[in-house]
Amino acid sequence: MISTAMSTIKRLTCKTGPVFLTVAFFVVLASFSQAADSKRKNPTSKLYVADVEGISSINTGEKIEDLTKKSVYAAEGTILETTPEASNAIVLSNGTGIAFDPDTRLEMRRFLQEPFSPNRTDLEVEPSVSQTTAFIGRGTVGMCTSKMVAGSTMTYNTRHASVAIRGRKVVIETSDDSTVVSLLEGDVTVRGDLMSGGQSLKPGQQAVITRTSNSQPPSIKIQDIPPADMGRLSAKVTQACMARKTVYFEVSERKNIDIPEDILIPVPVYPGVIPPSTTVSPYTVPPAPSA
Repeated sequence: MISTAMSTIKRLTCKTGPVFLTVAFFVVLASFSQAADSKRKNPTSKLYVADVEGISSINTGEKIEDLTKKSVYAAEGTILETTPEASNAIVLSNGTGIAFDPDTRLEMRRFLQEPFSPNRTDLEVEPSVSQTTAFIGRGTVGMCTSKMVAGSTMTYNTRHASVAIRGRKVVIETSDDSTVVSLLEGDVTVRGDLMSGGQSLKPGQQAVITRTSNSQPPSIKIQDIPPADMGRLSAKVTQACMARKTVYFEVSERKNIDIPEDILIPVPVYPGVIPPSTTVSPYTVPPAPSA
């Protein structure tokens, strides 16, 4: 690159004279720097396995393997599944925690991220603009997101519905017959098909989407979350929120300048050390003064 820049400068000098040498040098270097930056790719999105109970698997497109705690994968294009006796929790590199119920399948069809904001201090805010599109084939996921930044999109689809999520705590349950979307905190819009305008949920509400036939659009019923279900649903999003607090992602310093993209690495968060409680023996307590 430097030799090419110098040859370019020589050509400019021959045509314009040495008086323009300094100016030409910086102009050429700036052009090469811009060309290098234009080739730099956005960081590859990642997922971190925060917890695993039982046997869960991940299909990366190249191989299928069992999930193990604290493992890291490129997120886009992966398929995660839990067996009927298993559950797990993952954290995406945009700060979203997802808790999987038994017998659940999720396809991460699209997950793109812009470069991370430098010197960010608020880990509750999404680190950069991201676009997420996923498909839940069956089962239940509880989700706990960061505060999404302007420009980010997050859509989770099922056979019956498209769920546009703008934060922060939501549970999606789907089977062959129906999909139930429960919002505990934040804002979501549910569509039964792409032609409909969608219906927004308020915290404490859920949408029940059913399809009676393939020729008819799905029907959407908005209702309050039944009190009997609130504890169960809260436990799912709590698991997702606890998972996202176990790790955050940062950009590693690139050792090789030929690598065209930033590299995201997970940084586990360990709880602070709790000081042991002090027990006072009755033998060490001075006797009360006599009357």
